[in-house]
Amino acid sequence: MNNFFVIVLDGVGIGELPDANKYNDEKSDTLGNMANSVGGLNLPNLAKFGLGNIKPIAGIQNQSKPLASFGKLSEVSAGKDSTTGHWELGGLKVEIEFPFYPQGFPKELIDKFLSETGEKNILGNYPASGTEIIKELGAEHVRTGFPIVYTSADSVFQIAAHEEIIPIPRLYEICTIAREKVLVGKDAVGRIIARPFIGTEGNYTRTTNRKDFSLDPPSPTILDFCLDAGIETFAVGKVNDLFNYQGIKHRLKTKSNNEGIEKIIELAKTVKDAFIFCNLVDFDVYFGHRNDPAGFHEALQQFDERLPEITKHLDETDRLILTADHGNDPTDISTDHTREYVPLLYYRKNMPGKNLGIRKTFADVAQTVAHFFEVNNDLQGTSFLND
Repeated sequence: MNNFFVIVLDGVGIGELPDANKYNDEKSDTLGNMANSVGGLNLPNLAKFGLGNIKPIAGIQNQSKPLASFGKLSEVSAGKDSTTGHWELGGLKVEIEFPFYPQGFPKELIDKFLSETGEKNILGNYPASGTEIIKELGAEHVRTGFPIVYTSADSVFQIAAHEEIIPIPRLYEICTIAREKVLVGKDAVGRIIARPFIGTEGNYTRTTNRKDFSLDPPSPTILDFCLDAGIETFAVGKVNDLFNYQGIKHRLKTKSNNEGIEKIIELAKTVKDAFIFCNLVDFDVYFGHRNDPAGFHEALQQFDERLPEITKHLDETDRLILTADHGNDPTDISTDHTREYVPLLYYRKNMPGKNLGIRKTFADVAQTVAHFFEVNNDLQGTSFLND
C-alpha cells in the first residue's frame, strides 16, 4: 500500500451527457470539438495512456496496448459546477441543484449584501465573462470604489475588485461575510469567488489571488473517510476550497498548473501511504471560459510534456487517476461549463490497460480510492481498483 493520486484536469470534458439538452449543452465536447478546431490534438503521452481509446479524437491515436486503463465517467449530480463535480468525485451524489441567477441577483439580496458588508453600492449584477466585465466596468470601479458583482450560468456570486482599490484582505473579508451572512438558505450558491485584478484602463488583468468560498459538503467524502482511517490526505490547488478544507490534513495552494505539477512530483518523491487529490485549473479558467481552443490545447500539451515526470516517480504500488470535473467546451457559443462525460485514465505502473467502459457516476473514483486503502465507507460508486 502506497500513494493514490487523483488529478483533476479542470474542465476537460469528453462529450455531451445524455441529459445535456437540459443545460442547453447539446453537441458539447471539449476534447473533440477542440481537436477539430485546432486541426487535431498533439498529446503523445496522454495518447499512450489511452486517451484516444475512450472515443475517437482527431490527432489522438488508438493504442493496442495503452499504458493506463481507460473509460469515461457519467455525472449523476445536478448541474455542471466544479463544486458538485468534485463532491461527486469524492463519493457524493448531490441531490439538490444550487441556485442560479441568470437575470442577476434580486434587489433584496444585493441590499442585504450592502448592509452586511458596509459597502455603499455595487457595479454590474448580471451574468458575464470575468475578463469582459472588468473591461466594461473596471474604470468605473476604480473611480467609485464600488465592487463589481456578477454571475454566470454556474451557481456563483463573483466579486471583482482592483487590488489597489479594494486590497486583497478586504476583498476576502467581503466574500467571507457574503458566504456566512448573505448567500445562505435558499440563496446558498455553490461558490462565492474573489476575482482580484490589476492594471490600468484598457489593460486590466486578473491576478492569481483568486479565492473560492465554498459550502461544506453535505456529508463526509472520501477525504473524511481516509483521514479518519489514519491516511494522510493532501489537497493540491482548488480542491482545498471546493471541499472547504473538510477532510484535508495537508493543504497545498497553487497559482498555476505548473506549480500544481511541481507539488505532485514533490509529493510522489517524499510521502508514503497518502491520498493526494489535485486540481489543475488553468484549462478551465484561462481557456475554456475564454473560448480559446488553441490556448486550451497548448495548456494540455504542457501537461502532457510533464506527465512522464510524474509517472517516473511512481512505483508498482502507487495508483494514478486522471479525470475532470465537468466540461468547458472552448468552441461553445457561451463561456460557461458544459454538461459532459469526463475522461477516466487509471494508471498502474507495468500493468496493462483495460477498457473500464462508461461508469455510472464520478463517485467510482472515491470507491476505488477507498478500496485501495481498505477504508470502510457509505459513499456512492463502484470500485474499479482491480478491473
